[in-house]
Amino acid sequence: MLNPLKIAAAAALLTLSACVTINVYFPAAEAQEAAREFVEKVIGDAPSPDGAAKPVEPAGGMAALGGAVLDFVLPKAHAQSADINIRTPAIQAIQSRMAERFQSSLEPHFDSGALGLNRDGTVAVRDASKVALRDRAAVNQAVADDNRDRSAVYREIAVANGQPDWEVQIRETFARQWIASARAGWWYQNAGGEWQQK
Repeated sequence: MLNPLKIAAAAALLTLSACVTINVYFPAAEAQEAAREFVEKVIGDAPSPDGAAKPVEPAGGMAALGGAVLDFVLPKAHAQSADINIRTPAIQAIQSRMAERFQSSLEPHFDSGALGLNRDGTVAVRDASKVALRDRAAVNQAVADDNRDRSAVYREIAVANGQPDWEVQIRETFARQWIASARAGWWYQNAGGEWQQK
């Protein structure tokens, strides 16, 4: 025979667990907007041929399915605020350094095809022969500095938003945005790691 006390305890436990709201979901659309704003301040606006800003396509597959399931099970009204903060002093300092470095050192090398955008949200020297021998050390240093700042900003955005575990998703979102904002003629890695010209 079933013990009424055990049944009541199980029911109370089930009720209590049903009341727990999971507050942590990755707000992909808000992260994409934050990435677009950040990237365009670093490299400038990259209009599409019709003059409109280029949107970034959200991640598909299982990530999209998981987000849809979470939205169904946990209404967004119960979820944590979806605003992605990119306006902390640390993030803005990194953004300023990156914008200055882009204008002073990196932009002409993206334009020449010497540099390319990696699929992981970093920069690579794609074709060193397009950089004058006397400039190669400086370009390599600028790329290393930029990649260090990129890693720092992905981590800082996740931490500033109280979700250090979002760093990978922030990096993926930014990687897509760097490519979406790239100018015509720039090189980037596709999903398979092959270089393509925009």
